[in-house]
Amino acid sequence: MVNKLRIQIMSGELKKGTILSENQLSSEFGMSRSPIREALRILSNEGLIDLQRMGAVVIGLTTRDLNELYDVRLLLEHFVLERLSEVNHDSLIKKLEQSIDQMKMAAKYDDYVEFAYQDLRFHELVIIEADHKRILKLWESIREIILAALLITTEKRFRDDKAAVLPLIKQHHEMIKALKSQNTERIQDEVKRHFEDTRNTITASLLNEA
Repeated sequence: MVNKLRIQIMSGELKKGTILSENQLSSEFGMSRSPIREALRILSNEGLIDLQRMGAVVIGLTTRDLNELYDVRLLLEHFVLERLSEVNHDSLIKKLEQSIDQMKMAAKYDDYVEFAYQDLRFHELVIIEADHKRILKLWESIREIILAALLITTEKRFRDDKAAVLPLIKQHHEMIKALKSQNTERIQDEVKRHFEDTRNTITASLLNEA
C-alpha cells in the first residue's frame, strides 16, 4: 500500500496539496488505520507528505529533491566503486552481467517492472559488495523512493521510446568494463556519466513541481 501511494504521489497522480485522511485511505485500501498510519509516517520521512492536524498533505517532489537524491546516489557509488577498484571482484562482475542479461530480457518482452528492478539490483549489488554497514544503511534509507522513480520513468521510456533503453543498457556495460579495468578515474567518469543521464531523464519524467 505504501508503495502504491508513493508512486501515485511521485507520478503526480496525487497532486500537490491533496489531503489524505486515515479514514479515506482505510476505506480505499480495505485495511485498519494502524498500517495506514505507518505508511503515512514512512512517506512523511521521505518528504513526500506533510502530516498535519486535518490529515496528510501531499508535497510531492521538486527539482531540488530529485537533485539531492541523485547527489546522494552519486556520492555513494563513487565511494563504493573506488573502494572496489582496489581488488578484483569477479563474482560481483558475474552478478552484474547477469543483471544486464535480465534487463535485456525484460526489454525484449516489454516488462518495464522487471527492467526497473534489475536496474536497481545492478547498483544495489555494487553497494552490498563494498561491505560497509553505514553506507548500506544510507542506501536503504533512499532505496524505495529511488525504486519508485525508476518504475515511473522506465514505464514512460517503454511507452514513449523503447529504443531509449538500449543506451541505458550500454551504460551499465561500460560501468562493468570500468570496474574490470581497476582504473579509479575511468570508474568515476563512467559513474558520473551514467548518473547525469539518469538524473536528467528522471527529472524530465517525474516533476510535479508547482
